[in-house]
Amino acid sequence: MGTRLSIIVGRDHELALIGAALESARAGRGGAIFLVGEGGIGKSRLAGAAGERGSAAGMRLLRGRGSTVGPTVPFRSLTEALLSLVRVGDAIDVAALGPYRPILARLIPDWGAPPREQDGTSLVILAEAVLRVTALAAGGHGCLVTMEDLHDADPETLAVVDYLIDNLAGQPTLFLGAIRSDGESAALGLARAAGRRGSATVLELDRLSRADLRRMAGSYLDLPEQQVPEPAVDLVWAGSNGNPFLVEELLDDIADSGSWLPNPAGDHDPELPPTFVRGVGRRVESLGRQARQVLSIAAVLGSRFPLAVVRAVSGLPYRDLLNHLHSEVAAPLVAPDDHTPDWYVFRHSLIMDALLELLDPAERAGLAQQVADAIELSYPDLPGEWCQVCAALRLDAGQLAAAGRLFAEAGRRALALGAAQSAVALLGQAEELLVPDPLARADALETQLYALAEAGLIDRALATVDVLDQVGARIDRRRRARLHARLAWVANLDGRTVDGLDQVHAARALLGPGAAPEDIAPLDVVSAYLSLDLPGPGQLAEAESLARSAAKVAEDVPLPVVACQAWQLLGALLRPRDPDQATACLERSRSIAVHHDLPIWEIHALVRLGLDDALRDAGTDRLEQARDKASRIGAVTAQYQAEVNIALQAILRGEFAAAETLIDQVLAATTRLRLLEITQFMLVLRAVLAGHRGRRTDMDRALAELRQWPGDHSQVTPRVHGLARTFCALMEEDRDLARRELSTALLAQGRNPTTIRLAGREGLNLLLLALAGELDWAEYRSVSAEPAAQLRWDRQFALFARAVLTGRDGDPAAAAAAVDEALLVGSPYSMSRHLGLRLVAEAALADGWGTPVEWLRAAEEYFHGLGVTAVAGACRALLRRTGYRVAQRRTGFADIPWRFRSVGITLREYEVLRLLVGRLGNREIAGAMHLSQRTVEKHVSSLIAKTGLPNRVELAKFAATTE
Repeated sequence: MGTRLSIIVGRDHELALIGAALESARAGRGGAIFLVGEGGIGKSRLAGAAGERGSAAGMRLLRGRGSTVGPTVPFRSLTEALLSLVRVGDAIDVAALGPYRPILARLIPDWGAPPREQDGTSLVILAEAVLRVTALAAGGHGCLVTMEDLHDADPETLAVVDYLIDNLAGQPTLFLGAIRSDGESAALGLARAAGRRGSATVLELDRLSRADLRRMAGSYLDLPEQQVPEPAVDLVWAGSNGNPFLVEELLDDIADSGSWLPNPAGDHDPELPPTFVRGVGRRVESLGRQARQVLSIAAVLGSRFPLAVVRAVSGLPYRDLLNHLHSEVAAPLVAPDDHTPDWYVFRHSLIMDALLELLDPAERAGLAQQVADAIELSYPDLPGEWCQVCAALRLDAGQLAAAGRLFAEAGRRALALGAAQSAVALLGQAEELLVPDPLARADALETQLYALAEAGLIDRALATVDVLDQVGARIDRRRRARLHARLAWVANLDGRTVDGLDQVHAARALLGPGAAPEDIAPLDVVSAYLSLDLPGPGQLAEAESLARSAAKVAEDVPLPVVACQAWQLLGALLRPRDPDQATACLERSRSIAVHHDLPIWEIHALVRLGLDDALRDAGTDRLEQARDKASRIGAVTAQYQAEVNIALQAILRGEFAAAETLIDQVLAATTRLRLLEITQFMLVLRAVLAGHRGRRTDMDRALAELRQWPGDHSQVTPRVHGLARTFCALMEEDRDLARRELSTALLAQGRNPTTIRLAGREGLNLLLLALAGELDWAEYRSVSAEPAAQLRWDRQFALFARAVLTGRDGDPAAAAAAVDEALLVGSPYSMSRHLGLRLVAEAALADGWGTPVEWLRAAEEYFHGLGVTAVAGACRALLRRTGYRVAQRRTGFADIPWRFRSVGITLREYEVLRLLVGRLGNREIAGAMHLSQRTVEKHVSSLIAKTGLPNRVELAKFAATTE
């Protein structure tokens, strides 16, 4: 009898492409290849060859395959591939994954505690985590990820694959996927779309030619190619039509029987030829009764099966079971699974299909029930994919109610993993099977609404109102109201305010006037959030009233998630008029989250508390704490929300380089992850950063990119005009334009109040009005007395405005004191502090108070270093009007320490000062600098005058202490 083929025939072109792709990946230029063809065409052989070549080159291998057991199991092949990293001896340093480690812990429990179910995880974030783990696994040798049977993969795994192949260009990773082409599948569509856009190479595998078949037969039968009998070639060609797997099976039959005659009819079915089915049947019939039972049980289980379940159903001892599986007849059909101990696999899915065809329907149904019973005994609580496997088996056994309940549970688990699309399919199947049980059907429908929202199928979710009408007569009003409340949340998540309010009204109508408070509270919370998106000045008050009502009830019942939502919304709503009370609300939300072990809600509270700290005192400690906590539990979205506020504070503090780095990092990730809200806020911050630097082109580019993103941008209009465009105009010394931009910001804020602050009403607007002579004391006192005016950023400008008003009233001491206080309050904010000095110095010069020359010199120095030439030039022009001699800007001037530049020391004077440290005389200094002694004497005299020191000796000591 021949042996299994050790060479690959007729695939030289494909092997060459795979080899080149492996080399490219090792060099850091990753990519993707899809092997596409009918069953048995040789996809697995090529994937195996790629693995052998990659392993020989030192590449890390990750291998997985699609699930063929009943319905698709979420992340089945992805989990199997990642488990390859757990089993190898040189495991990767998973700590290097940072916040993505807990995300992957949902699939690999050994990698830590996964995020809580209520935390949620974006599917795209999971895909980013997989992308990063492949890069980490690659090390310096590259990584090969192979996934076979992708046509059987779940939608979530395919979404991850789609994300990977679009982002592998700069990674040392090659992805290789195998897909059957017989019949359309989502995987096949994905591969062909990737090929069209250039993200992957699609290799369509053809059947072998007759010449290749002859070569294959010779190798298989241990005969020279030219000695293979023509009748044998005819027989194999007729039965296989060039399909390599079927060629091997028929060659096995030829070798075993010695038959060299072709099938006279020449009939064959390229999918599952009768010749092949008969061949499998002959092998099975040659086995004993027990061995046939073992293989039948295995086929019902699927392409992979555990010995424990087969043993439980067959009742055979472990030794007997192994003897049957390793017998000479069974060994060509099944083999040990290389990935998992005590598991076996069919050598090809066609073998499993043939075995199932040999069972009559009643026998197959009976076996399905027995296998399901055994699984439930062997795997209590049905962990992992077993719940879904059992559901499919119960369905095959005709146990519809049991199957429906198991599909519902599998759907809930899939949703907890972030596999929303799989959850939608599973819960939809459960809902159909549970029609006779209205309560169980309602449970499945409620969870399905969550899944539809997560999958972005909002229209389909809202269309379930029709199902509610069907179920409604068979469930109580409270339960129906809960379903409408869930629909309202779905609508709110997608910004469909009107649809959301319609669902809230339907729920309230069902509950009636005597509804229990615990049924009303969730409706009040969603109504409050929906109110924020309604136009008009009164909506914030409506939202606050509803949130307060929900918070009270939620704490009494308790409903901890509702309470957290309500208190956090109240914190945002109260911040403009009562910052202390707003902080108390957020602390309350955090306390509830900690008490009820709701980490994601604790982090959201920390982010908002950190924002409060930053607005009050420019501190970011609590924002950093929130970011670290989010990173530890894998709450990537919450981490980016914290970094939005950290980036804003970096801009306000004038830490422009740090802000730019953080914005670029977060934008690169959130754009790839399609996190809409965070991406839009970061684009606003990019515009603000450009505006504060006076870079109008960069600002306009960022705002143009913002407009390309969908959604209503009215929420960010006050910041766009108040923080970006207004400051850009001031950096251009166009104060009229700045006032128009600020007016636009304040008008937008007045028409549609938001919880976003820093539009400038309580700060910069007061200063610009004061400089224009349009601010009186009554308006100043009214605005600056508002609680929102106590936020540090705004308060510095309000104090500068007070200095202008006081100086104009003829009280120079009070005006100077106001400037000193403004500088103290604005000490964290370098750019705005110097801008304030530039603006207030102009008023001080006009009204004769303060030290405007000192202020203008400091401002000129700062803006010159920043590269904002318009403001630096304006400062120099004002200095010249005072008669002050402005130093020339020579090369090396920036190297002079600020303490020297601040008193007007020139570059040449600084060079003389440095030589004084060595106690050199005028003659020696003159020689070293190629100057006359007279010139050196003048420089020394000027240095003494500018520093206020009494003599040359003290000047030398002063210079020595600053070296």
